[in-house]
Amino acid sequence: MYSKYKNVERVKPSGLELQDHLVGVQRVTKVTKGGRTFGFSAIVVVGDGESVVGHGLGKSKDVATAIAKAIENAKKNLIRIPIVNKTIPHEQKGKFGGARVFIKPASDGTGVIAGGAVRAVLESVGVHNVLSKSQGSSNPHNVVKATFDALLQLRSPEMVAKERGVSLDKVFNG
Repeated sequence: MYSKYKNVERVKPSGLELQDHLVGVQRVTKVTKGGRTFGFSAIVVVGDGESVVGHGLGKSKDVATAIAKAIENAKKNLIRIPIVNKTIPHEQKGKFGGARVFIKPASDGTGVIAGGAVRAVLESVGVHNVLSKSQGSSNPHNVVKATFDALLQLRSPEMVAKERGVSLDKVFNG
């Protein structure tokens, strides 16, 4: 799922205190010869509040089972995101389908300036100070995936130094 990103660190859910945020529940309909059959689709974001996050989709005939399936699916897709001083290391754009998300680091005390699905993802990661803008599609599935696209492109100063094969001082001073 995350194969196009270089520095993705996948995480096992064992031993983590994961909290889940329900992003959205949709009622879906299957039309058959005998009439309409109703079901539910749920999207959930789970995270430990300390840089580990994942998202999942669950479908079922009833809401509770759909949410439970979504949580289990999210636990299978956990990744680690670099966080520096309770914010993100640099500004980044993410895109998925028709949704575009822009996230920008903010100074201490700013809070999470984000709405809906973006807020759920950023709070699950453990980011406390960030500015964001969501454009295009407001479909929660696409917005969550666009936010993950932006988060997966983030690189900490240590990662940059390691990739370049230089010291951390060299990254900041030229």
